[in-house]
Amino acid sequence: MDAIIWDAPDADHPARRAARASMTAVIGGRKDEWLRLFAPDALVEDPVGPSFLDPSGNGHRGHDAIGAFWDTFVSTIAGFRFTIADSFANGGCCANVATITTTMADGSTMTIDCVLIYTVDEAGLITSLRAHWEPDRAMATITKP
Repeated sequence: MDAIIWDAPDADHPARRAARASMTAVIGGRKDEWLRLFAPDALVEDPVGPSFLDPSGNGHRGHDAIGAFWDTFVSTIAGFRFTIADSFANGGCCANVATITTTMADGSTMTIDCVLIYTVDEAGLITSLRAHWEPDRAMATITKP
């Protein structure tokens, strides 16, 4: 199940490289590797705005907060499949049109249609990851084994 399916333009770009490295670390369950991709004061908004994952809607800023986000949410998912349908890279950003399929430990799945926007600094570190998706839409896709 774990995979990155890249059906999008893939010309080399620092933000696109960071996006792929992020997805690879998530699939592999490698928290420390994932955190090293982020600048010290980076911001993760997943999803953007208030949600059950971030009631304040302020996102998760800095390695400690991003690491806590991993521990609370990312680590609870048994499997990930990222399907990238399109990718737009310019300036210091890359916007990927994606579908993320998650599998829970009990075998249930959820499909998240989203736009993932990665912004990097001059060193290629992620300064911002903004995941635009609608929790209610995603929750409506949950299937039980």
